Amino acid sequence: MLYEDKRNFFRMLVNAEAQLVILDSATGRKIDGVCRDLSASGMSIEIDEPIEVATQVKVRIDATNNSVPSLDALAKVVRCSEVEEKEYLLGLEVLEIN
Repeated sequence: MLYEDKRNFFRMLVNAEAQLVILDSATGRKIDGVCRDLSASGMSIEIDEPIEVATQVKVRIDATNNSVPSLDALAKVVRCSEVEEKEYLLGLEVLEIN
């Protein structure tokens, strides 16, 4: 099914804190961000530094209440756009949900 914005899955707007761990670097660098929207196949996260396209990351979004589980996912960066100075919006493709 295609939705109004021509996506295969409904995109839910959220404003949730997210933690990213970069898997392609030897250091396992962690970056804090804000998840802006989420769907079954992807998400967008706002961060304060760029990440290269094709970089794999682990994403954790903690639940705000007990009725919804936290999200732990493996994702790949498919887009990194600068929206303002030192503010970047990542488009992530979900590869696996744990």
